[in-house]
Amino acid sequence: MEGVTDQDLARLARAYDVATGFTDWRGERRAVSAGTLVAVLDALGVDASSPTAVRDELERLEAERRTRLLPPVVVYRETFTGGVRTSAQVGSRPDEIRIPVITDGPTHVWVELDHGEVIPLQGAPSGSRLTQVYTLPTATPLGWHRIHVEQGGRRENAALLVTPSALTPPDHRAWGFMAQLYSVRSRGSWGLGDLRDLTELAEWSGRDLGAGFVLVNPLHAGEPAAPISPSPYLPTSRRFASPLYLRVEDVPGYAELDPADRDLISALAAPLKARNRTLEELDRDAVWAAKRPALELLHERAPGQPEAYDAFRAREGAALTSFATWCALAEELGADWRRWPAELRDADGSAVTAERGRLARRVDFHMWLQWQLDQQLGTAQSGARAAGMPIGVVHDLAVGVHPGGADAWTYQRLFAPGMTVGAPPDEFNQRGQGWGQPPWHPGRLAAEAYAPLRGQLEYALRHAGGLRLDHAMQVSRLWWVPLGEYPAEGTYVGYDRPTILSVLTYEAHRAEAVIVGEDLGTVEPEVRIDLAERNILGTSLLWFERDELGEPRRPENWRPLSLATVGTHDMPPITGHLHGDHVELRERLGLLTRPAAIELTDHRRRLSEWLHLLHDLGLLTTDPSVIMRAFDERSDDRGGEWEREVVAALHGFLARTPALLLGVSLADAVGERRTQNQPGTSDEYPNWRVPLADSHGRPVLLEDLIADPDVRAAIAPVLETLGDMPRERVE
Repeated sequence: MEGVTDQDLARLARAYDVATGFTDWRGERRAVSAGTLVAVLDALGVDASSPTAVRDELERLEAERRTRLLPPVVVYRETFTGGVRTSAQVGSRPDEIRIPVITDGPTHVWVELDHGEVIPLQGAPSGSRLTQVYTLPTATPLGWHRIHVEQGGRRENAALLVTPSALTPPDHRAWGFMAQLYSVRSRGSWGLGDLRDLTELAEWSGRDLGAGFVLVNPLHAGEPAAPISPSPYLPTSRRFASPLYLRVEDVPGYAELDPADRDLISALAAPLKARNRTLEELDRDAVWAAKRPALELLHERAPGQPEAYDAFRAREGAALTSFATWCALAEELGADWRRWPAELRDADGSAVTAERGRLARRVDFHMWLQWQLDQQLGTAQSGARAAGMPIGVVHDLAVGVHPGGADAWTYQRLFAPGMTVGAPPDEFNQRGQGWGQPPWHPGRLAAEAYAPLRGQLEYALRHAGGLRLDHAMQVSRLWWVPLGEYPAEGTYVGYDRPTILSVLTYEAHRAEAVIVGEDLGTVEPEVRIDLAERNILGTSLLWFERDELGEPRRPENWRPLSLATVGTHDMPPITGHLHGDHVELRERLGLLTRPAAIELTDHRRRLSEWLHLLHDLGLLTTDPSVIMRAFDERSDDRGGEWEREVVAALHGFLARTPALLLGVSLADAVGERRTQNQPGTSDEYPNWRVPLADSHGRPVLLEDLIADPDVRAAIAPVLETLGDMPRERVE
């Protein structure tokens, strides 16, 4: 790094969309160190270690800019004006694809449609001698095609995506429960909430409460053998799902098992079902230790459905084969491919092909598990729709994957080495966050026409009415942290937001799905503008909603195009928040950068402001001073009337906003006080292992939830406003 001038290094960083500075959560401008810039550029495959290397790369980029005819992906957005279909390329005027003129001679441009038809395009002057304009016929179908350019002996081609300009937003406002599914157990659960529980939760809330959706945590695949990571946001694959969520008794063939086999499965399930009535930490290893032999037995006895199974494998293709191969190898070698023998680290190598043959039965087992998950996921969504939900199940897409997992193995060339995704310091995580997930390499992902991302989106939306994007900034920029550095020593790296949003819009349009982006934290204003322009909903979180003066934002001033919630899974539920539990927890875990007394004073002020607004709006009858007195006395009044009143008042506040979707946390509805996840920790706190409990600290099963009058009281203001909304879109 010695000798590299700051000016040249900054120019090179900006050329690769690497931020040289950023605005922090306090609104202060921060510079990024030269060491971080060099490390990030190195992860992008760029040598910035010397002045000569930096200058050489700047010259190479300039030459490429002058001579390149096409970007990796050309996007054309379809719109309807007065009932007439038109199109607009991202970043250009309507009806235009601009092709640079870099050599003498005629330019020929044509499109090869996905079914093979070739359409020549006619050019026209652009007003500049440096470019020509080409127009796609209005009959060009939506979808992925290829565009070809031939100019002066040069020939290039690129992926062409024709996508809707925007999604169709929900016809009516809707509300729904937000649930950490693994924590929502029933009498039939094997120690964790599963897809039968999801189906029944959706059917009950849709049929009896008029809910329009149910939003669940990511159901992505985890490790195929112990130890299994508890975090749903650190999966081994975002493309496939976790068999932990299978209800064994719903697998085809279970009813036809002989009595001895069914007794064996019952014996495996019994200890886990007994734990459902306890508050013991959720144990994924124990659940899989019981479910795996039961599912292996069913796999061996599975009734013949070769055509349906073959169709599923053909649809999922090479991605499924690679994932199942990784699972089979991980069972023998451990769930981190970086520690495997060198010849097995290449997912496409001959050694892996040989191992796939040797482990054919185990590979088939893991493919079969995904088939069963596909069916049970479909049952959950169809059950939700049949119960009257206009949207149904809304799944959650994590921002990244485990660096030793299946996706990182299969697509390792598309990830940036030596980096982890995270977040800079913010109000609730003042030391920043490092999530241990490798980021996509922006250029290489684009060169693949975003194929892995497209596959993940298609899979997630196949049996869903919507998709939540965790950390919506993943469509625009991510905070990259060099491995071994503190999270604050990172920087933002940009992605092609217009193209990624177009990919997302196209997949959601195909599925007729709603998209929600978690646009919290230090989000660029233009990101929210772009999301809204495509009718992608943002996230409005009550505790963070403040106006320009720093006061709690009144309900009528909230944005309509959003999912409105009180809190999030990274914060304590309402009851815990009222008691300031998050301050005490972060102090105990050493996560504060200010004294706890100052944090509590700040929290007290903010809480008092919200309570007074609720009182002024007539949503809260208890005098806020009474509640604040209980806070000052550090009252531990579990299940107190004032707590339940505040919970209902906050939900009533959400109902008064114009937000299209309202999310009610199940934890809030039952009075749970413990948070599901404390960012910045791993084993210091039982993250993602907290079973659902009520305000008295008693475990709550799905059957209890359905019959609990306190649940209806907590959501009564929402039901009064949204419980009987029209259902024209229900199939």
